[in-house]
Amino acid sequence: MRKELLKGLTEEQIEKASKCKNSKELLAAAKKEGIELSEEQLKAVNGGGCTATPKVSTCSSCGAQVTGEFFETTPGDGRYVFKCPNCGNHWIER
Repeated sequence: MRKELLKGLTEEQIEKASKCKNSKELLAAAKKEGIELSEEQLKAVNGGGCTATPKVSTCSSCGAQVTGEFFETTPGDGRYVFKCPNCGNHWIER
């Protein structure tokens, strides 16, 4: 990953990220650390970016309607990533 995408991470977090074997492990490690990746970071990790129509879902915490972003690490494993702007809840859907 390019150095500018590592801004804001501690040396310990960068070390943990460097030990990840694939983008799925990296995303799981970021979530475990409570790190919120920027759109540019997610695209770098996922090797592309948004290629599908956005999906709307309902937040299970506050009931708000939230638009998700589509990401896939390899062709065919795409998922929608959601973050509620009202309560901060995060979730992933197929």
